[in-house]
Amino acid sequence: MRAISGLWRWRHNPLCRATDLAEAWVALAALSLILVVAPLAGSLVGGLAQDALRESVREQRASRHLVTATVVRKVEGSSLDADPEAATGRDLRTRVVADWTAPDGSPHHGSVMASLDTPQPGDRFTIWTDRQGRAVARPLDSATAATHAVLAGLGAALLAAGLVEGSRRLVVWRMVRRRYARWDQAWDKAGPDWGRTGTGS
Repeated sequence: MRAISGLWRWRHNPLCRATDLAEAWVALAALSLILVVAPLAGSLVGGLAQDALRESVREQRASRHLVTATVVRKVEGSSLDADPEAATGRDLRTRVVADWTAPDGSPHHGSVMASLDTPQPGDRFTIWTDRQGRAVARPLDSATAATHAVLAGLGAALLAAGLVEGSRRLVVWRMVRRRYARWDQAWDKAGPDWGRTGTGS
């Protein structure tokens, strides 16, 4: 409202140049676009990301299975590492050689990460596998998917606001350059006689 009332006051101000009024209108248009387009873009992108991530969650839950593995031995030189797939990043894992049975019944043997502090041969733990028994990351959960969708929407809103503001600055920069060019032309016309005695006589 302040911008609108400011524009209204500028209309009949004798000190107001046409470029001042144009800059004020450009600023008001940019503000309006930011208030309308940025939330709309954020909502649209966030909704699309949410739909895509929900579908990904459904696909991962259908194609990944939790199976029980048995420790054969600890991999030499492996230390406790934070699980990058964990929600908190505090779940520590150790690399071990283990045996497990795939959902299709085939036996498997290989090196995997175990959620055991001090794994001993014969210890049992769970891992995620695909249908063929290959070790895979845990499926994406709904809360993480929602967080990613919100971040995507927020990023899109900020990007839209940045584009509008960048466009406003570009338009104002061009207007200012045009104004300076007109001033230079006016000074060039007045320049030869400026400061001379008897100017105009």
